[in-house]
Amino acid sequence: MSTSSKSQLLQKRKWRIRKKVNGTAVRPRLSVKFSSKHIYAQAVDDDAGTTLAYLSSLDPELRAQKLAANVPSAETLGKAFAAKATAAGISEVVFDRNGARYHGKVKTFADAAREGGLKF
Repeated sequence: MSTSSKSQLLQKRKWRIRKKVNGTAVRPRLSVKFSSKHIYAQAVDDDAGTTLAYLSSLDPELRAQKLAANVPSAETLGKAFAAKATAAGISEVVFDRNGARYHGKVKTFADAAREGGLKF
């Protein structure tokens, strides 16, 4: 019997999600990643292999707010990302939770992005 490490199981979940979720220029993939300290979000056109919009808690204007990888920060970053994506001409996205469960901070980020004007 073989055991899989946590990182291997996470990679399997990512692959399983990415089989179904694909971004285009019209409807890019909104990929969100929560590390232990920070939040990273990007809108990706998988056909061209380019990032159309990017925002993280390390961004200079958000850095002053001392955002962490928690629920209140996820809401703040979700709204800020929606504003940045809308400014870049993105209105519809496909949500990629990047292997994380859809609850807590991931769900809060998605709801805040919807509130900010993104459709998915």
